[in-house]
Amino acid sequence: MSIEHASRSGKIYYLHGKPGKSGKPNLYFSMDPDGPRVEVIPDGFEIHENIRGQVFLRRIPKKLITDAELRLVRTALNAHAEEWLYKIEVKKNTITIHETENRVAFLDAFPFPIDPAREKRFQIQNAHYMAVLRFILIDSTKRSFAAERFCFRGSIDDWISLDSPATLPTLLKRYVKHLGKDSFYNLPWL
Repeated sequence: MSIEHASRSGKIYYLHGKPGKSGKPNLYFSMDPDGPRVEVIPDGFEIHENIRGQVFLRRIPKKLITDAELRLVRTALNAHAEEWLYKIEVKKNTITIHETENRVAFLDAFPFPIDPAREKRFQIQNAHYMAVLRFILIDSTKRSFAAERFCFRGSIDDWISLDSPATLPTLLKRYVKHLGKDSFYNLPWL
């Protein structure tokens, strides 16, 4: 059985391989089911879908953020809003929260009925995410994090610090409730 992956957009990706110049196989995902397909993921590699929905085969990264910490973030986000509205990305010592917006609100103005399940599926499959909040692991022994939000002012367009380092549960309680609201852009920053 060859390796397949269904992305959040519903597209099916197939893992292909072809011999490289060094003799090692070059592995890549493609939506084309034809061609030399691979049946086993090599040791030390995993299937990764990025925030944009692109599918890659990548080396399994070293974990600096624990699974328990990721569960804390996911639980806080799920308590705040529907799961699909926020994506979590982990890179090295940083947990970044990406947010999407309701891009099909204009459908409410149409006089004909739209199936709510179909509308939601459309939203999930076509969601565009942008980074809005991140937590950076500052001290790996105390497990303290710094919180930053993205500033969308034209003169800044960069990450700004929100607070002094604290535990992840403290920062989640303090900032997740502001996601998707105007109050998020009024958060005091250092």
